[in-house]
Amino acid sequence: MAKNQHRGKPHGGKSSRSSDQRRKAKNHKGKPPHDKSARTNTSKGIGGDVIEGRQAVRELLLAEKRKVREVTFLAGMDPSPVLSQIKDLAMESRVPVYEVPRAKFDLLATTDAPQGVIAFAEPLRNLEIDALLATKKKPFLLVIDGVVDPRNLGAMLRSAECAGVTGVLLPKHRSTKITPTVAKTAQGAIEHLPIGSVSGIPKGLSLLKEKGVWTVGLDSNAPAEIFELGVADEPLALVLGSEGQGLGRLSRERCDIVAKIPVFGSIDSLNVSVAAAIACFEIAQRRR
Repeated sequence: MAKNQHRGKPHGGKSSRSSDQRRKAKNHKGKPPHDKSARTNTSKGIGGDVIEGRQAVRELLLAEKRKVREVTFLAGMDPSPVLSQIKDLAMESRVPVYEVPRAKFDLLATTDAPQGVIAFAEPLRNLEIDALLATKKKPFLLVIDGVVDPRNLGAMLRSAECAGVTGVLLPKHRSTKITPTVAKTAQGAIEHLPIGSVSGIPKGLSLLKEKGVWTVGLDSNAPAEIFELGVADEPLALVLGSEGQGLGRLSRERCDIVAKIPVFGSIDSLNVSVAAAIACFEIAQRRR
């Protein structure tokens, strides 16, 4: 495939860039982004290099925390304030902007509803535990062990960011990475949440305990309730297990405290993303 063959016309509109800069953006070198060999290999990282959805792309550009390679729009969409803002932000940051027809846009999109915009960026930084704990506030981490549904992970990240969580710890294996679906569901939260990964969550919990962090596991069979948590205002890591199995045995054993969210209906458990939201905001309320 010839270079730039997939490209649509760069989007017009006001910009502070010179005509030379626009020409450079239009004809920049490199393989087309829908050529899989040109996409970032996220198998060794946590992902986040392909962002789909209006709010997610908007937050990517507003945060200015990583390099954005390009933003591609579906041609012919009705005008909207958020699309205009995305285009303006991209132009201000000298990010190449393209419009492509439906057939080419669909080749790029991986989510069910990309909302007419896709951004390609540097992958998210995979932080070490020490970096996750280096915060001005008392550390409040969300540790997610084995969640495989990208929509669940995205919803958990969105709730965590809104609740003031200072960092997220994921396992390197047996868990979804920050895929386009995760990023879109998170609605931009990944741009504001420090995220790291460890080879095994039990090992990560042991390291956190060595550094003075209370580890609190959420389990529907626990005797104590999350609303009775006495260490909510301490450096804390809230640990949630997978959708089907919940907390693994080793992770549970590494937790200082195991607590539950009481339920009062016929169904005895909550969706993991809902449980994460309730627990995060309960802890956040206690830390105010």
